[in-house]
Amino acid sequence: MPPPKHDVQGRAPVPRKASHENVARTMSSREIAQLTGSSHENVLKTIRALIKRGIVSPNEAPYTHAQNGQTYPEFLLNYRDTMVVVSGYSVELRAKIIDHWQDLEAWQAGVLQIPSNYAEALRLAAEQVERNLLLQQQIAQQAPKVAAIKRLAGAQGAICITDAAKQLQLAPSSLFAWLQEYRWIFRRKGSKRWIGYQPRIHAGWIIHKVTALKPDLETGAEHAAFDLLITPRGLAVLAEKVPGAKL
Repeated sequence: MPPPKHDVQGRAPVPRKASHENVARTMSSREIAQLTGSSHENVLKTIRALIKRGIVSPNEAPYTHAQNGQTYPEFLLNYRDTMVVVSGYSVELRAKIIDHWQDLEAWQAGVLQIPSNYAEALRLAAEQVERNLLLQQQIAQQAPKVAAIKRLAGAQGAICITDAAKQLQLAPSSLFAWLQEYRWIFRRKGSKRWIGYQPRIHAGWIIHKVTALKPDLETGAEHAAFDLLITPRGLAVLAEKVPGAKL
């Protein structure tokens, strides 16, 4: 049977011992990061915070990087814990996780799970109903945020990064750090002024607003002073991508 079409590493998952009665069903934190476009470090932080609160199981396991041979931590999550971890993600990203999960199960099992008796058929049906209810609850919980993001993306005006952090219910220092790490903003050497990366400007996520024309003390030539602002469209993107962001 071919490997799952959503294999995020371009290869088949590590084979696990599978049987008709008991198939090992887990998804790694690395797979979640790759499917959602998040950094693995951020996914690990989310999982560890949930473990600390006793919400998900502490199933940590090392993996060896294929290129550098170094060993790194990852978590192997069952279906329930996977859905809890990605509950704050958009419906589209959760759909990717669910699709990949179903592909993994089909590939690991190698055969369709056909109930052998009435009791097993009832159990499988109950499991499917439970999954469907869980997904419906998550979609319902996400609906207000999705609607808010859509309204936000069509709004007018732009705000500074500090105000954007307040809108997203984040600490300003956390948002500044995230914007730097993911190449939204940078500072030139010796300058205290933030500058936006050109691809983010072209995408309409950030803008430079000229605030004043100041003359150079030596040459007298005027230089534009500007502020870096987050647009409503950029704020909508950040609400989707930044861990812990809320509207």
